[in-house]
Amino acid sequence: MNKTIFASALVSISALATAQTATIDVNVANPLKGAKVQSTMYGLFFEDINYAADGGLYAEMVKNRSFEFPQSLMGWKVYGNVEVRTDDAPFSRNPHYVRLTSSGHPHKHTGLENEGFFGISAEKGKEYRFSVWARTLGSDAKLRIEIDNPASMGETQVVAQTDLTISGTKWTKYTATIKSSDNVQKGVLRIFLVGTDGADLEHISLFPADTWKGRENGLRADLAQALCDIHPGVFRFPGGCIVEGTDLNSRYQWKNSVGPVENRPINENRWHYTFPHRFFPDYYQSYGLGFYEFFLLSEDMGAEPLPVLSCGLACQFQNDSEDAHVCVDSLQAYIQDALDLIEFANGATTTKWGKLRADMGHPEPFNLKLIGIGNEQWGETYPKHLQPFVSAIRAAYPNIKIVGTSGPDSEGKQFDYLWPEMKKVGADLVDEHFYRPETWFLSQGNRYDNYDRKGPKVFAGEYACHGKGKKWNHYEASLLEAAFMTGLERNADVVHMATYAPLFAHVEGWQWRPDMIWYDNTRSVKTVSYYVQQLYATNKGTNVLPTTMNGKAVAGNLDQDGLFASAVYDAADGSYIVKVVNTSGHAKDVDIKLNGLKKKTISKCTLTLLYCNDGDAENTLDQPTRITPKTIDRQASNNVIKTQVPAQSFHVYRVQVK
Repeated sequence: MNKTIFASALVSISALATAQTATIDVNVANPLKGAKVQSTMYGLFFEDINYAADGGLYAEMVKNRSFEFPQSLMGWKVYGNVEVRTDDAPFSRNPHYVRLTSSGHPHKHTGLENEGFFGISAEKGKEYRFSVWARTLGSDAKLRIEIDNPASMGETQVVAQTDLTISGTKWTKYTATIKSSDNVQKGVLRIFLVGTDGADLEHISLFPADTWKGRENGLRADLAQALCDIHPGVFRFPGGCIVEGTDLNSRYQWKNSVGPVENRPINENRWHYTFPHRFFPDYYQSYGLGFYEFFLLSEDMGAEPLPVLSCGLACQFQNDSEDAHVCVDSLQAYIQDALDLIEFANGATTTKWGKLRADMGHPEPFNLKLIGIGNEQWGETYPKHLQPFVSAIRAAYPNIKIVGTSGPDSEGKQFDYLWPEMKKVGADLVDEHFYRPETWFLSQGNRYDNYDRKGPKVFAGEYACHGKGKKWNHYEASLLEAAFMTGLERNADVVHMATYAPLFAHVEGWQWRPDMIWYDNTRSVKTVSYYVQQLYATNKGTNVLPTTMNGKAVAGNLDQDGLFASAVYDAADGSYIVKVVNTSGHAKDVDIKLNGLKKKTISKCTLTLLYCNDGDAENTLDQPTRITPKTIDRQASNNVIKTQVPAQSFHVYRVQVK
């Protein structure tokens, strides 16, 4: 947070009362009797949109590394004698490779140049791991590997370089480490054939040496760490709409995303067609970031994995004809995919798919408990498609919880139709989505107060405040998300999971915004929405505490002048946590009363404040910490916290008693 902004907030907090004081009553008499807050309450949702996987979280730097794009050399420039071939290929599902032979002249060159994802970027002093599957055409061949800066004004374009000798006519993996001598944002990877002896090359790869957890087929460290720092309880993957596909052929197929990375076929990303006004015709999925890697990341973060699979319906937004979908009586292959996935995650190493998991390096099961079937489907056709999945999964794996959907709308005809259908089918949770403007978020504080307590539980699976006329990650939108989330927390007996969406966006490759984390090839920035999610996830507590103002839930009601609040007890350390959001345009004097402490008194109170005096402000790559939470100590007496809540601010009070 900007120091001047933070200072003004502190002055406001300590100012003398100038208006009628609002009293928020928190009943702490029986904290363990409150509704249980699920460990999965706040989490993350990953979708490969905005170059979230290749070019983002997945640390591979080479585009079209196996020459499998529909245009085999998309992303590449070639010079000299380069031929794309498919005979005698090393990987059956990636049959293309290139043959480099002599240019025929000592002053001409044969080689390749890859543009990467919005450039090959390197940082001075950092190491990069190059690898290639290769063979010679007879005699040993020599390659020169370079990272180059074509825009350099120095004596050389080369910022990193090494030589690699290829020996033998058998396909073999070769690796080399190169170190950058300079910073470059828009560089290229160049591979020169040195000498006259030719070579065949396949699966050309370049990774930073410092991937997340140091894994060879790894994740970009800063982005993975940002996810881990939220401390999510659930991780939904691999998407929403990409699960459906523009057509069924382009749906995400998990079985293509596991096994040796060199033999995972590419997939056409449905998002490269969706927005012609922001069109990326080279947007494909390498599947290098696949289901095994998603399960590993879930484990690393301590989050429950929630894979989502196709229910046999292609994207209904993009397909009006029933012919685009699988008939209900032809769903067996899709159902088997779901059963096989559970076996991959949880099965013994003696099973087919459990053995594959073990062969990939994880003999222990991933302990999968949740599975989603379908994304934003609607109409009568969806429950009919879902029912046979539920029956088959219940029969084989009765302890797995199944997530259905209420469609793409947050209310209305389809929403009202699908909820009772989900109960009838037997879904354990229903995935609700809402990308809505400010007025919607301000009006939804009581949304879950009257939901059926005996029906399926709610998964608020995709939501974000889309500011009217200003659809970017500005402060006010994030504040309204914080206000809305008090209603999620207050109704934790109904709402079991919630995930903001989308998660990632490349500043040069985005198609949808707002998004939680933005980045270029070397930098990243956490939006204010990121910090809102983090504050909830790290202060979720274990039990809901009744929290009222004048006997009513503090939910932005007409007589509450823009105040939202919720409270929880944390049995882990005995803390009481109170969240207060002021969405109005003026500061408010507030007394927070902890009622029922009996002989206990407040021994310590800390306030974490998220505040900005400019509702349109945002964090950027150049100003990544403009708006961040700050924590200070607060005073309390007679079990009352007297405070002033600045206009448009989010407060989290953590109270300990003795």
